[in-house]
Amino acid sequence: MTDTSAYVPPKVWTWDSESGGRFASINRPIAGATHDKDLPVGQHPLQLYSLATPNGVKVTIMLEELLAAGHADAEYDAWLIRITEGEQFSSGFVSINPNSKIPALLDRSTETPTRVFESGSILLYLAEKFDAFLPKDPASRTEALNWLFWQMGSAPYLGGGFGHFYAYAPEKWEYPIDRFAMEVKRQMDVLDKALADRPYLAGAEYSIADMAVWSWYGALARGVLYESAEFLSVQDYTHVQRWAAEIADRPAVRRGIKVNRVWGEETNQVPERHSAADIDAKAG
Repeated sequence: MTDTSAYVPPKVWTWDSESGGRFASINRPIAGATHDKDLPVGQHPLQLYSLATPNGVKVTIMLEELLAAGHADAEYDAWLIRITEGEQFSSGFVSINPNSKIPALLDRSTETPTRVFESGSILLYLAEKFDAFLPKDPASRTEALNWLFWQMGSAPYLGGGFGHFYAYAPEKWEYPIDRFAMEVKRQMDVLDKALADRPYLAGAEYSIADMAVWSWYGALARGVLYESAEFLSVQDYTHVQRWAAEIADRPAVRRGIKVNRVWGEETNQVPERHSAADIDAKAG
């Protein structure tokens, strides 16, 4: 559908109505808490407040990978934040993440509890805290960080750009869908070429770069993001497909994607996680 009506921007933009679409009720041009509510606190030093969106699963995958690698101190409590109900705007959540976006982490093992927000920052914080999933060789470490920050800069075009206009906007508009589809396909080609001669993004070593990129682009390649696999011809990116399938088969990844999930098959839903038993109780 082509929108033939021309929009003339006003001299000064004002917010006087919801913009429409799936998330219109929680979008607003101001920051800060909308209500007072403390966050729950569990027994473990690491407290995660999140939802199993692509950004959320980056961190639960990392935590499950750390536990699988023998880092017992990575035990964590994962609390569900229902973003469609505005729980990210509580005073407790805003005190950890003033940007009101999931995921947010509180590390209570430090002398003064350390707040960590933005998913890439959380991955890097945990990698450095546990000395894991970040290459020690300077060149490989830099390559991992290159791809970590590539994801942070690129994924908004996939999610807020393509995903919004293709799946969530109140109407289908040709121009933004075509524009962002072109960009997402370019990004997939970037990944496909990078993975043509290496098993993982930083080289031979699985790292936080793979966890971060897989959460978005692995989901896209596997056909579980925006029901857009056919539209974007994701099967054409053979190296991305190989990489995405291998990571999806990792036991810690299969565990991590279930945490803070409240949709889909019942066996894949672990709304809150306070011990390994919460995931073990779900078959599949």
